[in-house]
Amino acid sequence: MTTPIDAQTPRPATAPGELSPLVVTLLKGVLYEEENTALWNVLLNMQAGVRDYISVLGLELILDEAEGYAFLRSRAAGEEESQDSMPRLVARRQLSYPVSLLLALLRKKLAESDAGGGDTRLILSREEVVELIRIFLPAGSNEVKLIDQVDASLNKIAELGFIRRLRNDKQTIEVRRIIKAFVDAQWLADFDHRLDEYRQLSRKSTEETDG
Repeated sequence: MTTPIDAQTPRPATAPGELSPLVVTLLKGVLYEEENTALWNVLLNMQAGVRDYISVLGLELILDEAEGYAFLRSRAAGEEESQDSMPRLVARRQLSYPVSLLLALLRKKLAESDAGGGDTRLILSREEVVELIRIFLPAGSNEVKLIDQVDASLNKIAELGFIRRLRNDKQTIEVRRIIKAFVDAQWLADFDHRLDEYRQLSRKSTEETDG
């Protein structure tokens, strides 16, 4: 028999204890459907509870069911918020010029692949990545240094979760579709302008080195 008190105090649809393991996983990084289907399904069922749970931390859930990924990011600070607002839990990362350039090129390559209606997976060899970036470097650049720079940039981008190396061929990468959430359509619209800036930076860096 249900007492009046029981009727007035129903158990929450999603208890905090049920959400904690899921939120901890999201705080560690991106959750991919293909890598953890079970947890992904839990997220789909509990996403409303997750959004409420993380809101007190100043975070929001970015979930793309079509692409199969989810991650947390800090809510954009509104104009009405004071300077004493909650500190950022998910820190912004300052990326170097080579990493930023390569991210831009990979994002553009993914957009071209999507527009061509080809495979939804974009697979590139290290040689193809080197060719993408070569045109932005001075003629006669040291080939060994170029490859080392590309490898270092790819390692950083892999660490950030935007690419992954194939298990059977470490010299080949897959561009992960989550890159679309960080390099958006508006950013791509300004791509040519940004590349002009990159070229100028590259020339300036070369001149300073030669000097």
